[in-house]
Amino acid sequence: MSMPQMPDVNTDRKSAVTAVIMSIAMEELAIAHILNAEGEKLQYVLGTLGDIDPGEITICDIMAVNKSILETMREARKTEMILQFKLEDATELDKNCDEE
Repeated sequence: MSMPQMPDVNTDRKSAVTAVIMSIAMEELAIAHILNAEGEKLQYVLGTLGDIDPGEITICDIMAVNKSILETMREARKTEMILQFKLEDATELDKNCDEE
């Protein structure tokens, strides 16, 4: 298997920092969609999502869904921390661009 090839992009530092910040924003949007879906999952199981009847739901079912949601939220928090570090680094680079 060959190594992936990066496109030949001629861009300045400020544009690169802007691209990084935009990618962080897109990842944040993706996390928001995931968390919204988890909320809808819980609403479905509890029978509070509109006119949809979830059918026979046991306490064990609710606990299993709750565990799944907690795991997803834990992973989202980890990703949020990484994105925060990236954003801090990108804004620091942006400050350095202004000084040059």
